[in-house]
Amino acid sequence: MKGKLKGNIILLITALIWGTAFVAQSEGMKYVQPFTYNAVRTLLGGIVLLPIIAIFRRKEPQENGNKSRKSTIIGGIVCGIFLFIAGSFQQCGIAMTTAGKAGFITALYVTIVPLIEVILYRRSSLKVWVCVLLALAGFYLLCIKEGFTIGKGDLLVLCGAFFYAGHIMVIDRFNEKNADGMKMSCIQFFTAGLLMAVCMFLFEEPKINTIMDAKFTIIYAGVMSCGVAYTLQIIGQKYTDPTSATLIMSLESVFAALSGRIILSEAFSLKEFFGCILVFAAVIMSQLGALPLPEKKARQ
Repeated sequence: MKGKLKGNIILLITALIWGTAFVAQSEGMKYVQPFTYNAVRTLLGGIVLLPIIAIFRRKEPQENGNKSRKSTIIGGIVCGIFLFIAGSFQQCGIAMTTAGKAGFITALYVTIVPLIEVILYRRSSLKVWVCVLLALAGFYLLCIKEGFTIGKGDLLVLCGAFFYAGHIMVIDRFNEKNADGMKMSCIQFFTAGLLMAVCMFLFEEPKINTIMDAKFTIIYAGVMSCGVAYTLQIIGQKYTDPTSATLIMSLESVFAALSGRIILSEAFSLKEFFGCILVFAAVIMSQLGALPLPEKKARQ
């Protein structure tokens, strides 16, 4: 019991770090452009993971020896491509919306994953469709304005959520192929960071002085969100069950909204607030036990 409590607290801290990272990302846009911000913070995240990987290798040498090197490398590159696309959409969107809304819209990836599985593998369940309806209703209240229009920033973050869903599915695929999760994550950070750096030099004009102006937000998003939080997730999940872990980490969107309110003085309208509730309900429900669709009876 004490072990599970310990794991839950660690995962709660993880969700807090990821939630407040939306504020750091939002503030960083005041100084640098999206690709510049993402390139520096993602490469920083990869660098931070290198010593952590070395520590874990010494503690669990046998487990590391059983992992597939090929799956780890290929998985890291593929995950990095998905992370590059998802992160680019999200960061460009955050520059045009609030940190709180970005947190809840990004959280939709949790409901998008089972929807994609329904489409690809035709695994249908009542729970999936209930979650989709809740998510759509929540997104409508949160983002759709008068005249049935949507803000460009919200739409970009939503596109990012779809690619984050694909990112999750790719990770699962390569985990089944016995890839080393931590090394694969490190490779994905360097892959995504290099792709973002190419875009940074092609489409933006990065300057050292502006990067230094955003250094605290970049360090927080890179070191804390990529390095520290990822490590805490691995440690925390060792002490608790997968369902509890996912539900606790779903609080990331709540922490994003709270930190946006406290630090940036962001506020939700009543309509947007109810939208947040519906989105969060969809996220939570998607992680609970499945509700199978009633079987169709054969015609008499």
